[in-house]
Amino acid sequence: MSVLPPDLPRLRTLATYLRGELSRTEQALAAAEKRKATTTRQQPAPEPPAWLVERGIGVGRLPVRVHAGDCWDTRSRCAPADADQIRALLAQGIPACPHCRPDTALGVLE
Repeated sequence: MSVLPPDLPRLRTLATYLRGELSRTEQALAAAEKRKATTTRQQPAPEPPAWLVERGIGVGRLPVRVHAGDCWDTRSRCAPADADQIRALLAQGIPACPHCRPDTALGVLE
């Protein structure tokens, strides 16, 4: 059983009404998307971490290298760390990135 009217005049009226509702809905959607885009642009980007720990692949994911936060040679396996954690890892023998040299920046020389 259909909820639509069976006669042609009422079906045309309904189609006209629904086209209008669709148009208003699309306008409201466009306005909402514009507001969201404006809000997103106004929020500042999050501050990048000062130091990064690069972890290995596999179970346990042990640290394999340390980086400065703005290093170009980081990979997706990096996690933020603070200066004390980086110093401790360097003291344990985890190598420093040869490009950004976090050991030099922290005053930890080999």
